[in-house]
Amino acid sequence: MFQIKTLNDLHNPSENEIQLCDRLLTPDFFPNSVWVMGLRAYFTQAVVQFEKILAIDPHRIDDIDIYSNILYVTGNNLKLSKLAHEFLALDKDRPEVCCLIGNHYSLRIEHEKAVKYFRRATQLDRTYLSAWTLMGHEYVEMKNSHAAIEAYRRAVDVNRKDYRAWYGLGQAYELLSMHHYALHYYQRATALRPYDVRLWQAQGMCYEEIGRLREAVECYKRALIPADPHEITINLKLAKIHRTLEEHSEAVAYHRRVVEVCQADSRPVQDFSKSILEVAEYEMQIPNDDGDLILAKDYLEVVATSNAEDVVRATDLLKRVKAMIEKKKKLG
Repeated sequence: MFQIKTLNDLHNPSENEIQLCDRLLTPDFFPNSVWVMGLRAYFTQAVVQFEKILAIDPHRIDDIDIYSNILYVTGNNLKLSKLAHEFLALDKDRPEVCCLIGNHYSLRIEHEKAVKYFRRATQLDRTYLSAWTLMGHEYVEMKNSHAAIEAYRRAVDVNRKDYRAWYGLGQAYELLSMHHYALHYYQRATALRPYDVRLWQAQGMCYEEIGRLREAVECYKRALIPADPHEITINLKLAKIHRTLEEHSEAVAYHRRVVEVCQADSRPVQDFSKSILEVAEYEMQIPNDDGDLILAKDYLEVVATSNAEDVVRATDLLKRVKAMIEKKKKLG
């Protein structure tokens, strides 16, 4: 239980903790423990877990704020609204309930009301980490960077091991275009959560802004390690930076990856037509006819026969590459 709770608090659970929770919930241990169920809800199938908890104890306020966070992230407005009304009537002076109401208003894009309830939660419990962090998020949405920084700093004071407050500070300073400060806080967050794609991307964007492209490349490469293998945004970022650095072969390698992913996922051609043109033009420009002209032709035919906006350009390049292939054949 200690291990599960500790890794929960550090936002660093593994498959092992899920298995421990499942074991604790077997008939041999604590099959109806709403506390253990609440811990397991941090890991996976959270909505299902919380519905089980409320079925056993409909008036359980502990962890109801966590459930509201999950409903907020999944955009379940109907269920969050119902929960907010039920628990407001139950006990309006519990910080968890104030946090629930704040999430309810935040999802309705009523940021001032959300701040009011998050602030109320912190007045009831000055060490209530989630409320300080969520208040910071609301201020970021309202473009009030200075108030956001103050809220995140209070969250950091409560728990320096919570990556969300450090990440929030980075976002707030980025809003102020203070990228060196933002980088410092993103790095603090990444040290606590080294396999979070968003944190590496945030660092990469900061490095881009201050013109340190080599460091940006390293951050985006690190972001690719835990990223969804079907994602293309980071690959496109890397391709763009390598092109800026005039490292064309590296840029094209990332564009080829984009094309492969999009074709495997049967995405619309317009999603990857520009990457196709980048690869084709690169192959056509390689000296001494060493470029892969057949690949360029195959790629260009995909765009030329589509309704993508690059059709005219692709058709023009396709004529040229066919002529190049014919010339190569004649030369033997």
